[in-house]
Amino acid sequence: MSGVGAWLRGLVRRQYFWGIVAIVILLGLNLIKDPTYLAIRVNPATGNLAGNLLDILRASAPILMISVGMALVIATGGIDLSVGSLMAVAGAVSMEFLNPIADSSSVGAMLAAVALALLLTGALGAVNGVLVTVVGLQPFISTLVMMLAGRGVAKVITSGQNTTASNGPYRWIANGYLVGLPVVFMIAIAVVVLVALVVRRSALGLMIEAIGINRGASRMAGIKPRGIIISVYVASGVLAGIAGIFSVSSVMTVDVSHTGYQLELDAILAVVIGGTSLAGGKFSFGGTVVGSLLITTLDKTVVFLGVSAPATPAFKAAVIIVLCLLQSDVRALIRRYLPGASRRGPSGGEPAPVPAAQREEEVPV
Repeated sequence: MSGVGAWLRGLVRRQYFWGIVAIVILLGLNLIKDPTYLAIRVNPATGNLAGNLLDILRASAPILMISVGMALVIATGGIDLSVGSLMAVAGAVSMEFLNPIADSSSVGAMLAAVALALLLTGALGAVNGVLVTVVGLQPFISTLVMMLAGRGVAKVITSGQNTTASNGPYRWIANGYLVGLPVVFMIAIAVVVLVALVVRRSALGLMIEAIGINRGASRMAGIKPRGIIISVYVASGVLAGIAGIFSVSSVMTVDVSHTGYQLELDAILAVVIGGTSLAGGKFSFGGTVVGSLLITTLDKTVVFLGVSAPATPAFKAAVIIVLCLLQSDVRALIRRYLPGASRRGPSGGEPAPVPAAQREEEVPV
């Protein structure tokens, strides 16, 4: 029991704990409206599992991909506003490649389309990294430019038209099942695990965090920030390409104006909800997964509860604000705004002594 208690205390201390609580509350609201909301059934025709929970998992896959890439970029002290546009680029490339191919069951064509999409989005991610590290542009400006340019590249590829293709293996990526579960979510989790193993089982993760905390100090410690920063932008571009493939393969049509539109905002929210600071430094893949699932659950809840379209942004904003308040350190706020009350000794008389480290933290910058 003591071990379970210690595990629960450790979980509560995690910043993404309140993200888990928010997911449970949102699912509870849906249950109130429909007691069968969480029911999972077996499709007798295909033998696959079906239900609202599986729909949430399937819809979370694209957001999960761009959020993992965003977490890596933010950990270095940067930002990537171009991920939504790169999703459109990946969809445009793959649809244009598959459109003239008559064989709708060609696995080779599917693999070639995926490879081309990821190669192009990775190259555009490298451009972001070069603009930040070599040219010296601010990450916000360079990725904002790429956000506009990427959408333009997608329109050039498709001549500004929505493009449709027919390829069974490509469509299976988003609509297929494996052991009864959506294959798109299983691929997304596999990619997250692979990225986590590469980053956390090597010194790469520590170097990324060191660059985000203090780039100058990391350079003095022997780390070469330029190559690592370019690498994380390339990774973000490739992961955005995977997200674009997930989105487009569900309907086998790319809408260059709407595919990935504003999803970069959802990715940033997911990363922040997961406990990664926008100032750079430490990051959490587990928290990013929780944040992605929360954003998707929130979107599904808005639709299920019938919230009107004009009120949808306000509803989402209210949930996010409440969650951020729950994540904040209330004791730190008390120390900041009510220093006399927070430092008062046990007897209520003289203030308790304040450690030197804490005094340094409270010096205004």
